[in-house]
Amino acid sequence: MLSARVAPLRAIAVLSVSAVEGEIVSKASILLADDNPEVLSEVAEILEPDYEIVASVLNGRWVLENWSRLRPDVIVLDISMGEPNGIDVALALRDSGCEAKIIFLTIHSDHDFVQEAMDVGGSAYVVKSQLRGDLAEALRAVLSDKHFVSPCLQYQE
Repeated sequence: MLSARVAPLRAIAVLSVSAVEGEIVSKASILLADDNPEVLSEVAEILEPDYEIVASVLNGRWVLENWSRLRPDVIVLDISMGEPNGIDVALALRDSGCEAKIIFLTIHSDHDFVQEAMDVGGSAYVVKSQLRGDLAEALRAVLSDKHFVSPCLQYQE
């Protein structure tokens, strides 16, 4: 008989075994926030083989109310997801002491958005049209304490 008690998301350890070295390594935890359920589904599909998705939510308010309980390693935020938007969420997270790496996932390819995202504590900026090619690379970069911007933005005038 299954127990009716459900463990909190953070209490579940997700482990993988390195085939090369035979050691057990925990997966980085990711919180996803985007107001488009289809985007959330696609992002989860890309990331779930290699990362632990601790939550996938439709608004920034939920992120602000729950990040401290989940303590994700990385938060993936849509910039334009209503009130509060991703930029405001990132500012509030930093003001609250959140140390998670922030990856902005957005339709905006304007360099002013990139600059603002990085100014508020973003570690990476991924354009949604480049999601499949850039998101995994952005995650590897931020987890190595590096920054990432979708390459399609780096050479625009």
